Amino acid sequence: MNSIEHLLQRAEQLITRLETLLPAPLAEPNWQVTAWRWVKHGAQGQLQSVQHPHTVSLEDIRFIDRQKTEVVRNTKQFLQGLPANHVLLTGARGTGKSSLVKALLNAYADTGLRLIEVDKQDLTDLPQITQLIRNRPEKFIIFCDDLTFEANDTGYKALKVILDGSIENASSNLLVYATSNRKNLMPEYMADNQPILEKSGEIRPNDTIDEKTSLAERFGLWLSFYSFDQDEYLSIAEHWLQTFGVSMDDTARHAALQFYHTRGARSGRVAYQFAKDYAGKLQLKS
Repeated sequence: MNSIEHLLQRAEQLITRLETLLPAPLAEPNWQVTAWRWVKHGAQGQLQSVQHPHTVSLEDIRFIDRQKTEVVRNTKQFLQGLPANHVLLTGARGTGKSSLVKALLNAYADTGLRLIEVDKQDLTDLPQITQLIRNRPEKFIIFCDDLTFEANDTGYKALKVILDGSIENASSNLLVYATSNRKNLMPEYMADNQPILEKSGEIRPNDTIDEKTSLAERFGLWLSFYSFDQDEYLSIAEHWLQTFGVSMDDTARHAALQFYHTRGARSGRVAYQFAKDYAGKLQLKS
């Protein structure tokens, strides 16, 4: 074997070893399903199919009629190719923010609506997700649940680009629907409202405050959710009991009140949890 043949053989061996170290090409997403999660494998991300999406219906979500009407209207505009806005749902926990987005998929999947859930730490991959779906005929909602950022998070910058666009034209088949318990998505401090800062403070503090609030302002449709009163909570509990084949009598009503007292909150989530607990106990005894 001459030196050239030996060199070529060594080069082939080196290439073979390098190929084993490279990540395997990602499989094409399963476009037959209606929902996906964006998951990371090392440095790579991919759309993972959700085989059994949440089946909550719009009729199951109660006492947020104004918010529901606005979100449904915006989603219909999106599906019909009309101008539509990104949506931010903020407010009290357990009041139906996330369930409302999931119910949209249940209601409109047959007309082309699709849902992609993206965790906060993966928002930097939004440009990659956008490229994957840009030429698809379906309409995609990027769903960011319980979205909050700390001051040093970088993901919000990637989200800003998607919401406002960049040098590249925004994709017409994509909207972002986000939920948050924070009105402005970013932490706010007493120091933000102090007219005078220490000498070590920032020279232009208003610039930082504007930066914190500007992300939320990029959502064109911004809806607030509020805690339920006792009658609303009991009505929701009754609705969920009926889905489990249980009627709301005085005993159940008293149990529902005790249940929320132990949780310290009246919400749709607590009402649903009560209904499961109470109906399960009855069925266990029978």
